[in-house]
Formats: sequence, structure tokens, C-alpha cells
Amino acid sequence: MTPSLSTGSDPTDALVHPSPAAETPQSTLPLSSHSRFVQRLRRRYADELHLLPAGAPLRPAMAQAYAQLRVRGDSAADALRIVRQLVMERLVTLDCDAQAPLAVVTTAVTQLAEFALDIACTESAAELDARHGAPIGPDGRRAQFWVVGMGKLGARELNVSSDIDLIYLYDQDGETAGDAAGRGRISNHEYFAHAVKRLYALIGDTTEHGFVFRVDLALRPNGNSGPSVVSVDALEEYLQVQGREWERFAWMKSRVVAPASVIADGSAQALRSVVLPFVFRRYLDYSVFDSLRTLHRQIREQALRRCAGRPERANDVKLSRGGIREIEFTVQLLQVVRGGQFPELRTRPTLDALQRLARAGLMPQETADTLAAAYTFLRRVEHRIQYLDDQQTHVLPVDDEDVRWIARSLGLADSCVFLAELDSHREFVAEEFDKLLGGDKQCVGCNGKTKLEPPIDLNDLIAQLPAAFGARMERWRESPRILALRDETRARLRQLVRRTGHWIHAADGDEAAAQRTDAALRWADWIEPLLRRESYLALLVERPTVQERLLRLLGAAKWPARYLMQHPGVIDELASDEMLAGRFVAEEFERELEMRLASLRRTGEDDEERLLNLLRHAHHAEVFRTLARDVDGRITVEQVADDLSAMADTVLRITARWCWPHVRNRHRETPQFAIIGYGKLGGKELGYGSDLDIVFVYEDDDERAGEVYAAYVRKLINWLTVKTREGDLFEIDTALRPNGNSGLLTTSFAAYEKYQLGRGGNTAWTWEHQAMTRARFVLGDPALGARFDRVRDAVICAPRDRDALKAEIVAMRDKVRAAHPVKAGRFDVKHSPGGMVDAEFAVQYLVLSQACLHPELVPNLGNIALLQRAEATGLLPDDVGRSAAVAYRELRRVQHRARLNEEPTQVLLPGLAAEREAMLALWHAVFG
Repeated sequence: MTPSLSTGSDPTDALVHPSPAAETPQSTLPLSSHSRFVQRLRRRYADELHLLPAGAPLRPAMAQAYAQLRVRGDSAADALRIVRQLVMERLVTLDCDAQAPLAVVTTAVTQLAEFALDIACTESAAELDARHGAPIGPDGRRAQFWVVGMGKLGARELNVSSDIDLIYLYDQDGETAGDAAGRGRISNHEYFAHAVKRLYALIGDTTEHGFVFRVDLALRPNGNSGPSVVSVDALEEYLQVQGREWERFAWMKSRVVAPASVIADGSAQALRSVVLPFVFRRYLDYSVFDSLRTLHRQIREQALRRCAGRPERANDVKLSRGGIREIEFTVQLLQVVRGGQFPELRTRPTLDALQRLARAGLMPQETADTLAAAYTFLRRVEHRIQYLDDQQTHVLPVDDEDVRWIARSLGLADSCVFLAELDSHREFVAEEFDKLLGGDKQCVGCNGKTKLEPPIDLNDLIAQLPAAFGARMERWRESPRILALRDETRARLRQLVRRTGHWIHAADGDEAAAQRTDAALRWADWIEPLLRRESYLALLVERPTVQERLLRLLGAAKWPARYLMQHPGVIDELASDEMLAGRFVAEEFERELEMRLASLRRTGEDDEERLLNLLRHAHHAEVFRTLARDVDGRITVEQVADDLSAMADTVLRITARWCWPHVRNRHRETPQFAIIGYGKLGGKELGYGSDLDIVFVYEDDDERAGEVYAAYVRKLINWLTVKTREGDLFEIDTALRPNGNSGLLTTSFAAYEKYQLGRGGNTAWTWEHQAMTRARFVLGDPALGARFDRVRDAVICAPRDRDALKAEIVAMRDKVRAAHPVKAGRFDVKHSPGGMVDAEFAVQYLVLSQACLHPELVPNLGNIALLQRAEATGLLPDDVGRSAAVAYRELRRVQHRARLNEEPTQVLLPGLAAEREAMLALWHAVFG
């Protein structure tokens, strides 16, 4: 059992600090005493160890010890160094003797860095202000100094012997105010350059008490050749013009760590607007795979050079194969690729990021948990290596006794058990890393350098391709669009063309080869306009399974190609192995979007345009998943309609909720408002691209309600229909509202109820009552939903003259048929006699004329279920209802397939004879 780490139970209280360690038998010594570093600390600082309060050494404890050291006369530099040594002694004790969690160690070291930097900033500012006056910007305010922590400091993951990667920034150019006499003015840049030097003296210089932290400024703009401190404007220009791909990984973990004042007042948040667009791109960004591959190769080569002739250096838990760096790269790569579109992935700590990747479906939960366990184990090993002598190393010691001590301090029986566990973790990490970066696609020579396959020229490829696809590629040979591509992009394109040709050749039989050729031609049409968007080429190169799934999808039907041309970014959904097996789940969709919104709010990016694009991208991705399952035969036409309808409900619900706070002059926190769905939305029979028939109502006695809800509905319709760079959501049809297009966009529920129930001179028409049979409450207050259900029931069950109703519906059917003429010798599955409209009108008549006597017809269950119920109640002859239901389902399927292939919904007679006969039998049974 792990001992308590509360401030009331300090393992150090029960431990002696022997000097020398050899005087006490080794078996009775606490494990921490094996550390030569700890032995030195306990001898050197025996009189100061009590200054650090009991428990985990967090910032308040550091501040207390620091204050006591200053009171006794220590300088700021000495006091910081002594606090550092006290913290390190405490951490070794807690970690080795009490098996403290990893977070106790990394949090403490991170807070030590933040505390020391804050003190250093305060000290340097006081000295420089006295000499030169405060740095002033053009607006008269004091220019702010920001210490930006990168890497493990930015992620709050510092190890016990880590250096700190820093970048120094200031927010405004200008000049200092001068001293009390107005002398000593210098530029703000000079002022902060002096501050940087003073900070290093306070933190990084080695004195009799050592150092606080080694400081590394190599990540600053232009590296070691750049100035030590730059303005935020200069940083922004650098990132936009010169920023390299590997720097995006570095800046992803950046945060302002000092001084505390700029963090507390929120001014440091301004850095986000500079960094976020550089790190996270608007579109999926698979082009970073190559840059990370190059960076990792350089690190590997450096490690190989370092251990050349020194085999003992090869066992590096950070940089060797399967080490800490490969876990970090795996996580960061997925974050950078997807973080632009999925802000919930933006987090700095590695362990947190692993869980977010799993929740987003980018990594199996089991893999994330196993990588987390490996990361924790490797970091704890890393700390023990550094505990031995306070050296910045990650290489396992060669001394057998040291290795045995590492094993025992981890709670393991012996070195063999330890090394076996270490190898197991590293092998898993290496396999996952190679899988992600496509380790099978490249060969590493004995000198550690990658041997890439030389690219084949497109001209040479054409002769190897199937004839039709080769002819299509022939048009690319002299195309200006192709010739204008970068060499790297052309190499990727050649690789994709060659792979596509192999896919066609692998077809089983002539029919399959023809279908694959059609798919390849559609693929070429799809990718040609996107050639300048290199991220799509990179995605397909990096993920061969995505390209194959894409080709299969394009070969299955024509409409997917059109959808992909409108929304190319959704192809990344094909990277998920689980995509085809699932179904739309409204709760998960809504939860993910709310998480995304929360992430945007934290970074101040939740403006209207961003929210509109967020909704559109999420909806298009879900539609595409459903489309892929559909053409793959995983779900039926009814399931497609169910999922698309549930999707529309959820998008309406989220949009209505997100839109309300953006309405001016809104008079309450939550709108008393509802949406009624009609038509295909009401009947849950939506197809791809269906518009939404909806009516807006409100129940609010406030005198401003009419004006506020009118503005709300206008904004809501705009949010749903306006085209942004991500497209639109839905076309909205409000013609079914009271008084149609001449009526108000939104009405009070009382007015809606009065209109539907025929109270007063302004009443609904019969066709509006027909529409009511398919109406349902989509969103709003549940009490309002219950009132709507009562109104709908009253409308449907109202007494009617059946003969008059029959005449009106037949007349309406004739009018609809006349508006959709069909060529002679053809049958339109929807509009011809015996088509789907016959069943829809027959059901509406049965419901409006019989529901008062047969309440089982009242619920909005869809045409198929209502036909079956009508027969079960005796309203239809035996087998007429069931046969019509079967026919209706088949006609829907034929219509659906035709639309997917962009083919006419008319078939040559005598096609679909059985279905036509079943529908005509239904019509005659109902209308005579």
C-alpha cells in the first residue's frame, strides 16, 4: 500500500540522514539513501532540511522555505538554489521510499521552475526599474515580459534533472521611463535583454549551491543565432514566414509560466492568438508525418553517433527505440494532425492527451492505457537514473548494484524482473510508433539513414496502368495544374496513382475490374481540384487503407463522389476501423460537440463563424459515416432515414442552444420556444440532402417576446442555411406555418393552437391537416411538447365528413400527379399511379377519417407501420395493408439506390409490377 502523502504524514519524518551512508547496514537503510546525490544533499544541507514543510513540496512550501532563507540573510540566488536542493531531497524520499505517484514528482519540479522564474522576474524588474525606469509602450502602459515555457515545462511534466526550454517575449516596443532623474533611458528591447541576462544569473549560473535549472533557449526564433528576447509581433511574423514544421510540435506545449502577475491578470492569454493558428491548421494536416519522421530520424542518428563505440550508452529510456520520446511523438502527431478541427485534443500533458485521443476514437482505449502505463514506467525509471548523481541523463547505469537499486525502488523483485518489464513496455511503444509512422514503408540502413524508394515518373507509370485509367492519367501529363506542383507533391501523387493501378489489377474478374476502373476515374475527378491542398495527398499516402476504402466507396455509387467533392475533409473518417460497424448515437455526437465548444471557449475562439464551421464539419462527417455504411450494405434504407432524422434533430437542438446567446436583447437565459417538424423530418424519413419542414412557436408572456423570438428565428435559420467555407447544414422550409409564406416566421403557441383547431375565422386547410399526421415535436420545453401532442391528437381525431375528405385528398393527389408528368412506358416509383405517393395519401386519409374510432392510428409511426395497423383493425382487406407496406419499402429502396447512383427514379414498364399492383390495390381499397 502506498503511504499517505498528505502534509500530516511526511515519510522524511521517520527517516534518518546518515553521514556517511556506509556506517549503517545497507539492508536497514531507506532506499533513497542509495542515491549518491541524496547522500551529498543530506550531508551538505542537514541544517536546512527542516525548512521545507512536511509532505509533497509544492509551491506554498517552497515559498515558506525561501522566505526563511531570505530572513536569515541568504541572497535570492542562493535561497533559490538551496530550495531546489531541499525539494530534490524530498522528492527522492517520497518517490523511492513511499512510491509516490509520478504526478507528485513532475508537479513539484514544474512548480519549482515556475516559482524560481517568478522570483527571478521580480528581482530583475526591481533592479532594472531602479536603473532605467519602467519599460513603456506606445499606449503609456508598462510593457509586459513573458517567460514562455516549452516542452516538459509547458506541459507541467518536468523531470528531476531536466533543463528548462524557455522563450522570452515582451508585448510592446517602446522606451523606458528613465530613473528618478529621467536618465538612463533605453529601448524596451534592451531593457528585456538585460532582464534575460539577470534571469540566467539567478537561475542558471552554477555557484557553491549548484544551479536552480539549466536553461536552454535553442527553441527561440532563429535558434541560437536569434536574439535572446523578441517582441510578440516579431514572433508572429517569424512563425508565419519562417516557422518550420518541427517548431509546431514545440509550440504546441508552450505556455506563459512567469511572471505570476501576467498569468493572474489574463494578459498572457494574448499569446494564444499568435500560437494556435501556427500549431493547428484549419484542415487535416497529414503533411506533418514527413517532418516528424525526419525529426525522429535525426534524433535517432544523433543517439547512434553518441553511443558509437560506447555500447553502454545505447540503453536510453528516452531516445532509444520504444522510449519516452516515441510516446510523445505518437501523441503530438495525432494532436497536430487533428487539433485544428477538434480543439478538445489540444492539451499539453501526455497522459491527458492519450485519454483524449482515445475518447475521440483516434486510438483504441486499450492502446491508450498501455501507452500511458509505459510512459509512467519509463518516466519513473528516468527519474531514478537521475536520482543517482543528479546528472541530466536517460541512460541506464552499467553498475549492477545501481540497476538492482532501480528495480527495488520501483517495487520490483530484482533486475531481471525490471529489465523484462522495461523491454515489454518499450517493444509495445516501438510497435505503435512504427505503425503510426508507417515503419514498414521505409528501410533504415546500417548507418541509420532512411533509404526512400526513388519516385517513378508519371510518364513511365501510364504504360503500366489499366487502359481507361491510363487514358485519364494521360491528360495529367501536360496539365499546368500538375506541372505547377512541388516535387514532393508530385512524388506523392505518383505513389497514389501507382497504388490505384495495382488495386485495379488485383480485381477478381472483368466485372470487378470494370467497377474498380470506374472508382479510379471518379477518384481522379475528385482529387484533381484538390491537388494544391497537399494535406489530402499526404493523408492518402500515409494511410493506404483510407485510399482503398475511398476507392471502394467511390466504386459503389456516384453520389458519394459528389458529396466528397463538396466536403473533401470527411475522408479522414475512413481512417477509423470502427466507422462502418457503428450507427449514429445522438448522445455521443452532442457530447463531443459540447466538449469542442468548451475547448474553444477556453481559448477565446468561440465566435459565430467558428461555431458555424464546427457544426457543419461535425454534421458532414456524420452524414458521410452513414453514407459509407449505406453503400457498403451495412444498414437498411429505414435505418439510413432513422439516423439522418436523429442527426437532424440533434443538430437542430445544438444549434438552437448555441444560437440563443448570440441574440441581441434576449430577455431570459433559456428561450421558451419549440420547433415542430413536418414532412420527412416529422415522419423520420429524411434522405441525403433533404430539406427540413419546420414551424417555430413560443410560449412566453413577456411583452418583448414576439420581437425577440422573431430575431432568434431569423438568426437560427441563418445559422442553419448560410454557406461558410465548410458548406451549409440544411435548407429550411417554413411554408407549413400558420398562413403559410404570408404568415409570421414564429407565432405564439396559443395562436398556433387556435389556427390548427379552427377556432375563429383563420383556420387550417385540409392539406395542412394531412401534414399534421406526420408532424412531431422536435425540440423545446417538455411541457410545450405535451401541449403540442394534445393539439395534434385533437386535429387528427376531429370529426370529419369522410366523403368530403376523400374528395379533397383525391383532388390533391391528382394535382400532385399532374405536376410530375411521367414519360409513356415508364413508371415513376414516387409519382406514378401505384407509386409511393398513393400509399402516403391513403394513410393520411385513413388516419384523418378513422383515428377518432381507432386510436392506434394516432401515433406518428410512419407509413409502413400504419398500413399494418390499418389492416389489423379491419380498415383494409386481408393482406392489402401488409402487401402495400412491403411494396412501399421496396419502392423506397429503389428510389434510394437510384438517387445514390444519380439515376432517374423512373423504370421501364413492366418493371416493379408486383409493387405497383399492391399499391393500386391499396388505393382502390381506400378510395374505391
